[in-house]
Amino acid sequence: MSTLSVPLSDDLRAHIKAFVKQGKASNEAAVARMAIQQYLEDQAVQAVMEAQSEPSLKGDLDALACKL
Repeated sequence: MSTLSVPLSDDLRAHIKAFVKQGKASNEAAVARMAIQQYLEDQAVQAVMEAQSEPSLKGDLDALACKL
């Protein structure tokens, strides 16, 4: 595992400290890891939502797979 140093605003730093104080994370690094993981999950959900709105992906998944 490597370390990354990131400048943070006072406001963000206060939020991170609050998460730790409330017991939502064990330390500040855990808050950062949780935030990154949440961001990645949000991006994955967004990609699925965009794919579902793609007209060429409508219909039976098996039939669509055969077209590939």
